[in-house]
Amino acid sequence: MRPLSYRALFATMLLTGVVLGQPAQARDTLLNLNAQAALEKGRQTGDILSDVKVYFAGEATPAVEKKMGEFKSNKKTNAFNKSDEEACQWAFFSAVKSLQERALKEGGNAVVDVKSNYRDKEFVSATEFQCGAGAFIGGVALKGTVAKLK
Repeated sequence: MRPLSYRALFATMLLTGVVLGQPAQARDTLLNLNAQAALEKGRQTGDILSDVKVYFAGEATPAVEKKMGEFKSNKKTNAFNKSDEEACQWAFFSAVKSLQERALKEGGNAVVDVKSNYRDKEFVSATEFQCGAGAFIGGVALKGTVAKLK
């Protein structure tokens, strides 16, 4: 086997430096997904509490007896070997459950007026939530008002 010439060695090193020196292209795709379908799936799998009701902004709710304040939840999940939708649903389940647990802690039985708040950009929808899907992580940020319903 013949050793590389200086010119070939230089070209190989230069090409390697160009390839390895390229900045990683981080993916952060913002998705709008069906909130009601995700809530139902989360209830069926036990990932979302069934005894604390969740109502997205714009949904009709039973009469509110008392509001305990607005709270935020920002959850991420490993997206490795998962579709964007699957990773987003896992993050959604965690974010909703966190708000539900806060409701129980505050003496409430519901979280109302839930909105997406990904990267502090409010997204209001009665039917959808937003999720940031990347190559390795999916994230959901929600905010909602803890309440005691009649």
